[in-house]
Amino acid sequence: MTKMDQQSVERMKQMLREGGSKLTPQRLTILDVIVQEEGNHLTIEEIFEKVRVVKPEMGVATVYRTILLFEELGLVQKLDLNDGIYRYELTHEEETHGHHHLICMACGRVEEVRDDLLDSVEEIIEKDYRFRIKDHSLKFYGLCSDCYKNESEETNEKSK
Repeated sequence: MTKMDQQSVERMKQMLREGGSKLTPQRLTILDVIVQEEGNHLTIEEIFEKVRVVKPEMGVATVYRTILLFEELGLVQKLDLNDGIYRYELTHEEETHGHHHLICMACGRVEEVRDDLLDSVEEIIEKDYRFRIKDHSLKFYGLCSDCYKNESEETNEKSK
Protein backbone atom coordinates (compact mmCIF):
# COMPACT_ATOMS: atom_id res chain seq x y z
CA MET A 1 0.00 0.00 0.00
CA THR A 2 1.16 3.53 -0.63
CA LYS A 3 2.38 5.60 2.27
CA MET A 4 0.02 8.28 3.50
CA ASP A 5 0.88 11.73 2.12
CA GLN A 6 0.11 15.07 3.79
CA GLN A 7 -2.91 15.65 1.56
CA SER A 8 -4.40 12.33 2.69
CA VAL A 9 -3.77 13.21 6.34
CA GLU A 10 -5.58 16.52 5.82
CA ARG A 11 -8.47 14.62 4.20
CA MET A 12 -8.67 12.40 7.27
CA LYS A 13 -8.79 15.46 9.54
CA GLN A 14 -11.56 16.87 7.37
CA MET A 15 -13.48 13.57 7.67
CA LEU A 16 -13.24 13.90 11.45
CA ARG A 17 -14.61 17.44 11.35
CA GLU A 18 -17.38 16.48 8.93
CA GLY A 19 -18.28 13.56 11.18
CA GLY A 20 -18.94 16.06 13.96
CA SER A 21 -15.78 15.22 15.88
CA LYS A 22 -13.40 17.75 17.34
CA LEU A 23 -9.73 17.64 16.43
CA THR A 24 -8.54 17.25 20.01
CA PRO A 25 -4.81 16.94 20.75
CA GLN A 26 -5.43 13.33 21.83
CA ARG A 27 -7.13 12.40 18.55
CA LEU A 28 -4.44 14.14 16.52
CA THR A 29 -1.71 12.30 18.43
CA ILE A 30 -3.42 8.95 17.85
CA LEU A 31 -3.89 9.78 14.16
CA ASP A 32 -0.20 10.74 13.89
CA VAL A 33 0.86 7.42 15.44
CA ILE A 34 -1.34 5.42 13.08
CA VAL A 35 -0.03 7.31 10.05
CA GLN A 36 3.61 6.93 11.19
CA GLU A 37 3.10 3.20 11.80
CA GLU A 38 1.27 2.60 8.53
CA GLY A 39 1.58 -1.00 7.40
CA ASN A 40 2.30 -2.34 10.89
CA HIS A 41 -1.26 -3.49 11.74
CA LEU A 42 -1.20 -2.33 15.35
CA THR A 43 -3.38 -3.50 18.24
CA ILE A 44 -5.04 -1.00 20.58
CA GLU A 45 -2.36 -1.80 23.17
CA GLU A 46 0.45 -1.20 20.67
CA ILE A 47 -1.10 2.11 19.62
CA PHE A 48 -1.44 3.03 23.30
CA GLU A 49 2.24 2.27 24.00
CA LYS A 50 3.34 4.48 21.10
CA VAL A 51 0.95 7.30 22.08
CA ARG A 52 2.23 7.23 25.70
CA VAL A 53 5.68 8.21 24.47
CA VAL A 54 4.24 11.51 23.23
CA LYS A 55 1.36 11.95 25.70
CA PRO A 56 2.10 9.97 28.88
CA GLU A 57 -1.08 11.28 30.51
CA MET A 58 -3.36 9.66 27.93
CA GLY A 59 -5.23 6.54 29.04
CA VAL A 60 -5.90 3.36 27.12
CA ALA A 61 -9.66 4.06 27.24
CA THR A 62 -9.11 7.26 25.24
CA VAL A 63 -7.14 5.33 22.63
CA TYR A 64 -9.82 2.64 22.49
CA ARG A 65 -12.69 5.14 22.07
CA THR A 66 -10.73 7.10 19.46
CA ILE A 67 -9.93 4.01 17.39
CA LEU A 68 -13.61 3.01 17.47
CA LEU A 69 -14.51 6.53 16.29
CA PHE A 70 -11.89 6.33 13.52
CA GLU A 71 -13.31 2.98 12.45
CA GLU A 72 -16.86 4.33 12.46
CA LEU A 73 -15.77 7.26 10.27
CA GLY A 74 -13.91 4.95 7.89
CA LEU A 75 -10.43 6.26 8.73
CA VAL A 76 -9.18 2.86 9.90
CA GLN A 77 -10.38 -0.67 9.46
CA LYS A 78 -10.27 -3.57 11.85
CA LEU A 79 -8.22 -6.58 10.85
CA ASP A 80 -9.20 -9.91 12.38
CA LEU A 81 -6.53 -12.59 11.97
CA ASN A 82 -8.60 -15.19 13.83
CA ASP A 83 -6.29 -15.09 16.84
CA GLY A 84 -8.58 -13.17 19.19
CA ILE A 85 -6.67 -9.91 18.75
CA TYR A 86 -7.91 -7.10 16.54
CA ARG A 87 -5.43 -4.98 14.65
CA TYR A 88 -6.07 -1.70 12.91
CA GLU A 89 -4.82 -0.22 9.69
CA LEU A 90 -5.40 2.95 7.73
CA THR A 91 -8.09 3.01 5.09
CA HIS A 92 -6.93 4.38 1.75
CA GLU A 93 -9.39 6.33 -0.34
CA GLU A 94 -8.16 4.72 -3.56
CA GLU A 95 -9.11 1.26 -2.31
CA THR A 96 -12.53 0.11 -3.39
CA HIS A 97 -12.45 -2.66 -0.78
CA GLY A 98 -10.14 -4.25 1.75
CA HIS A 99 -6.80 -5.56 0.57
CA HIS A 100 -5.35 -8.99 1.15
CA HIS A 101 -2.90 -10.15 3.81
CA LEU A 102 -0.18 -12.75 4.19
CA ILE A 103 0.06 -13.95 7.80
CA CYS A 104 3.09 -15.85 9.04
CA MET A 105 2.05 -18.65 11.36
CA ALA A 106 5.50 -18.78 12.98
CA CYS A 107 6.40 -15.16 13.81
CA GLY A 108 3.03 -13.44 13.34
CA ARG A 109 4.29 -11.02 10.70
CA VAL A 110 1.55 -9.55 8.51
CA GLU A 111 2.25 -8.38 4.97
CA GLU A 112 -0.14 -6.65 2.63
CA VAL A 113 -0.69 -7.98 -0.87
CA ARG A 114 -0.37 -4.96 -3.14
CA ASP A 115 -2.43 -6.25 -6.03
CA ASP A 116 -6.12 -7.12 -6.01
CA LEU A 117 -6.03 -10.70 -7.13
CA LEU A 118 -9.77 -11.26 -7.09
CA ASP A 119 -11.12 -8.84 -9.71
CA SER A 120 -11.81 -11.60 -12.24
CA VAL A 121 -13.29 -13.89 -9.55
CA GLU A 122 -15.61 -11.07 -8.46
CA GLU A 123 -16.79 -10.60 -12.05
CA ILE A 124 -17.59 -14.30 -12.36
CA ILE A 125 -19.47 -14.38 -9.06
CA GLU A 126 -21.47 -11.28 -9.90
CA LYS A 127 -22.37 -12.63 -13.34
CA ASP A 128 -23.01 -16.30 -12.55
CA TYR A 129 -24.64 -15.86 -9.14
CA ARG A 130 -26.19 -12.42 -9.66
CA PHE A 131 -24.57 -11.42 -6.38
CA ARG A 132 -23.46 -7.81 -5.93
CA ILE A 133 -20.15 -7.86 -4.05
CA LYS A 134 -19.54 -4.87 -1.79
CA ASP A 135 -16.30 -6.02 -0.18
CA HIS A 136 -14.17 -9.07 0.44
CA SER A 137 -11.31 -10.14 2.65
CA LEU A 138 -8.68 -12.69 1.85
CA LYS A 139 -5.99 -13.93 4.21
CA PHE A 140 -3.24 -16.37 3.40
CA TYR A 141 -1.67 -18.25 6.33
CA GLY A 142 1.78 -19.73 5.96
CA LEU A 143 5.42 -18.88 6.58
CA CYS A 144 7.13 -15.62 5.70
CA SER A 145 10.39 -15.83 3.76
CA ASP A 146 12.52 -15.59 6.92
CA CYS A 147 10.62 -18.31 8.80
CA TYR A 148 10.49 -20.52 5.71
CA LYS A 149 14.25 -20.16 5.33
CA ASN A 150 14.80 -20.98 9.02
CA GLU A 151 12.51 -24.00 8.81
CA SER A 152 14.33 -25.25 5.70
CA GLU A 153 17.71 -24.83 7.40
CA GLU A 154 16.50 -26.71 10.49
CA THR A 155 15.14 -29.52 8.32
CA ASN A 156 18.45 -29.73 6.48
CA GLU A 157 20.39 -29.83 9.77
CA LYS A 158 18.18 -32.66 11.11
CA SER A 159 18.60 -34.73 7.96
CA LYS A 160 22.41 -34.68 8.19
